[in-house]
Parts: sequence; C-alpha cells; structure tokens
Amino acid sequence: MTAMPRLHGQRGSSMNPDNNNQGQEQSPQRQPSGSHVPMRDHQRIRLEAVSKRWGDTAAVDAIGFDVAPGEFVILLGPSGCGKSTTLRMIAGLEQATAGRIEIGGRDVTHLPPGDRGISMVFQSYALFPHLSVADNIVFGLRSRKVPKAERRERLARVAQLVDLEAYLERKPAQLSGGQRQRVALARAIISEHPICLMDEPLSNLDARLRGEMRREIKALQQRLGMTVIYVTHDQVEAMSMGDRVILMQDGRIVQDATPSELYERPASAFAAGFIGSPAMNLVTLSAAADGAVIDGEPHCSVAPHEAKGHWLGLRPEEIRLLPADAPGVPAEVIDAEYLGADSIVRLKVGSQQLRARLDGRPSLAAGSPCRLQWRRETAHFFDASDGQRLAITGHDLAAPPGRHRFEPGLAGASTQDREARASSYPAGNDSSGVKR
Repeated sequence: MTAMPRLHGQRGSSMNPDNNNQGQEQSPQRQPSGSHVPMRDHQRIRLEAVSKRWGDTAAVDAIGFDVAPGEFVILLGPSGCGKSTTLRMIAGLEQATAGRIEIGGRDVTHLPPGDRGISMVFQSYALFPHLSVADNIVFGLRSRKVPKAERRERLARVAQLVDLEAYLERKPAQLSGGQRQRVALARAIISEHPICLMDEPLSNLDARLRGEMRREIKALQQRLGMTVIYVTHDQVEAMSMGDRVILMQDGRIVQDATPSELYERPASAFAAGFIGSPAMNLVTLSAAADGAVIDGEPHCSVAPHEAKGHWLGLRPEEIRLLPADAPGVPAEVIDAEYLGADSIVRLKVGSQQLRARLDGRPSLAAGSPCRLQWRRETAHFFDASDGQRLAITGHDLAAPPGRHRFEPGLAGASTQDREARASSYPAGNDSSGVKR
C-alpha cells in the first residue's frame, strides 16, 4: 500500500473538523475568506455523468454519485469494472473524457492532482527502502518545506495514532506487512487533508492482517472525520467498512446503497450474486398449474404465475432443510461441505442446484430426500432478460399440503398483518431499481 505524500495544493492543520488549532497553516476545512461554501462541504465529492474512454472502449460510462463529508464510501466490483479508474479520475491521475468532478464545491475536473486537496493510498506500499519509517512518513512534508519543528510535532502525533512509535528508526525491510501498511497510511494522514482515496490497500496482506487493518482504518476514519472513497473487490471489506457501497459492473453503477440494503434488497441478479458467501442461489422458474415452479420440479409452486420464466433468488442461509414428509419443495442432497461452525449443503431441485448453509455438521447422506422451506420475504425475483429486480411476492412454503400457499392480500398488508398471517418477520420494503 502506498501513500501519496503530495496530492494537494494548500497545506492544512487538521483533518478533524472539530480541531481549532491556530498553527501556521490554514486548515482545509476552515471557510476561506469570501467563500460561501460551508466548512464541512470542503469534504464533499460529486461526480456528474463522468466517463473515461480509450478509443471505442468505455472503462467508465457516465456515472454519477455524491459523497457526503465524513462518509466512508466503497467502490466495489470485479476486476475491470472501472472502480480504480473512477478513483484515479477523482485523484486527477486520469483525465475524464466527459463529465464533471467537484471536490468541496470546486470543479476540479481538469486540475492537476496537487491542486485537489486530497491524499491517496495505493495497493503497493512503495516505501523508500533506504529511509527510516520516520523519514518515509514525513517525506511529503519535507518536500513542501514544512518547518522541522512542525514536522516533528506532526510525526509524533501520527505515529501515536497508527501505533508506530516504537518503529520510527527502523527501515521498511525490518517491518511486517501490516506495519508497512500503517507507514503508508500514516504518510497519507500526516498531510492533514480531510479527503483520502484508497485503492485496494489491503490486498497484499494475509487474511488475519486484513481483518485487523479493516478495523484500524475504519476506527481512524471515524476518529479523524475523514471523507474516504475506498476501492476493493472484496465484499467482506465492503460490508464491514462502508457506510455506503457503490457496486459497479462494466463501467456502470449497478447499485448504490448501504451494506444492509445491498444484501437484503439487491437491485439486480448481478448484485445478488456478487454479495454473500456462498452467493445467492439463482434458479430458473417454469410454469405449472397453480403458479411458477423451480424448473424440473412440477409439484410445488413457489410463486404466482407472473414469475414463470424468471429467476428466483435465495440466500443459502435462509433455506431450511426438513424431513421428506414435511411441507415444502422436494429436494435431494448432493453433498455437504463441513466448515467448522457451519456446513454448506448442495441440493438438487428438479434440474436446478441450490446451496444451503446449516449450523454445525448435519447428518445428511448423499442422495437422501428432504424438503426445503424459506420465509416468503427472503425470496427475491429477477427478470431473466435483464436481471433487474421484480416486485413479486412468493408463496408460503410452510402452508399445509392442499392449501394454496399464496395470500394475495399479504403483499399490501400492514406490518402487523404480515406478522400475524405470514411469520414473525415483516416483509422488506421496495427499493429503487424494482420493476413493477
């Protein structure tokens, strides 16, 4: 992970909006003379119809979003989706082909990186091997001719903040991966800019260190009040760190939502399949006499007729396995993967396969029959043509045999009615991106 020591124009005295330090330098969060921009709005970022093209190829295609002051926003998506290119355009390292980028109410679309008032942390550390930890951290301040006394003061404060006080005289080769990552983070923090851009900073660390650094970065962001845009392909980082997650695919924004909204109400089949481990089951539905059934299993309808030909989405953790004589969808166990705290059971339903996550180590033999149930509000439906979410309510699979499993009035009923008539869990709210 590399911190960029100099992506700035004017120097600032603190990233904390509540810090009233009257030192030599002017805080970037103080309102400049004659400015009508509110103090905290200097941390606001806005993209309007921003695109990046190389010839006929659109790496980023007319995207737009706002980042509020002090917000931690994740740009999430697979490799090649445009998330890093978006971050580099915000930083000024790539020139946008079209659109407008604002930072603190200023149009910075065509400004060089040094005039944007940001710091940046990259994937690789890129520390100077011949310099000590202390010299690596203050390298940018020395380049800007910050007085020596002020450099020492800032270094002491930042080293304490990231727990590097005992390592300031060491060289990078004498540090662990996590410690080097903290040096790079400290080099971004010491610039005292209120906005920090991070491009996959944890990808070079092992799983244990990634967990520790996730918590440290989030705690620092909250403590300092920084506005952070963080790029990752790791859904765990996105779900555990972000106030908002912007999911991208093929240069476009698929969904912009909180982590819980992204998990509970995915706007498309792509979003549904990208979030969750294992990913959401997506199975094809076919027509039957009393509604839509899972393809190849004609006896148990799971949704009304309007769902036929589309996809049913089910989280593995929402599926319950019951004995073969219980109500529900007939299924057959293929195998089970024991993971310690839980197991992933692979199941065959008609021509489709599903996965269920069960606690512990269930005693399930391959080929054994069973029944599947799930709460109707945990069933998601997606258009088979474009993958967009559909506003369809599934059947009640826990209903006794012979009783119709769908109550037409339930979708529009009050929360109390739903609780009384369906289950103890209220149905989810409609979200943006839902087809009607």
